[in-house]
Amino acid sequence: MKAAILAAPGTSPIYGDFGEPVAQPAEELITVNASALSHFTKARASGAHYSADRAYPAVAGADGVGKTRDGRRVYFVLPEPPFGALAEKTLIRSANCIPIPAEVDDVTAAAIANPGMSSWAALAERALLKPGETVLVNGATGIAGRLAVQIARYMGASKVIATARDEIALNELKNIGADFIIPFKLGDGHSAGEHEYEMALQEHFANGVDVVLDYLWGRSAQIAIVAAAKAGKETVPIRFIHVGGASREDVQLPGAALRSSAIVLMGSGINSIPPEKLLSAIRGVFQAVKPAKLRINTKTVPLSDVEKTWNADPGKSRIVFIVR
Repeated sequence: MKAAILAAPGTSPIYGDFGEPVAQPAEELITVNASALSHFTKARASGAHYSADRAYPAVAGADGVGKTRDGRRVYFVLPEPPFGALAEKTLIRSANCIPIPAEVDDVTAAAIANPGMSSWAALAERALLKPGETVLVNGATGIAGRLAVQIARYMGASKVIATARDEIALNELKNIGADFIIPFKLGDGHSAGEHEYEMALQEHFANGVDVVLDYLWGRSAQIAIVAAAKAGKETVPIRFIHVGGASREDVQLPGAALRSSAIVLMGSGINSIPPEKLLSAIRGVFQAVKPAKLRINTKTVPLSDVEKTWNADPGKSRIVFIVR
């Protein structure tokens, strides 16, 4: 079968032939239709992600959409190694397959499952979001952050605050659920831009923020935590949920920020949430696509173009490989 084959960690996949999988009991043989190129997929392919199998050669691709042998259209995640989603066929544990509503097409399902799950699971399982609460999304202009704004609103947030570097992209979020935006410019730790950002955050925290979804980590998250500690209300703990590390920076967090506040820091992702809860979050996202009018920009390419597409800049779109 044709597949995107990884020869070693840290290498890009090569389009070629790979042996077909044979299903065992409790496994599904999936004929793949589409699979998105996400940070999760690339991290697992490189061996850097903590869930990676790190056995090579292997087929790339962490999740996708396809059909079972009995014709059911399903979303699937975490193929059995050495198989992956970027192939004509793959092997999946039956428990890792979920049905896709008829109103959600293959490309949308493949593109929206992973980034949508990140905020849905964080809000539902870690933050335990209650209707009427206020949510701040740090790093709201990326694919996952944009969905987080929409999903927070759909799940009952009364106010959504969005932060990011790109002010033009932030303004666009006002059309899909953001009530307030906070653009920031970060420097060496002493810049006027950082001070302005902290002051703007403090004002919102003083007015009441219940949940922070952080997709950046690094300096912006550090400033947000400090601002929350300075302005937060003792009787209303702020649940700060770390979801992604797009900044590729660490946080140097002063202990006083935690000792002097009611901030609760936690992460959200594989191993911090049971697998069945993550799959349940994806079901929730699929069911919300139509009523919430969830939007995600996509760019479709054939699987045969995987070599020239793997490291290409997708811009504001999620690349989805079409397998058949």
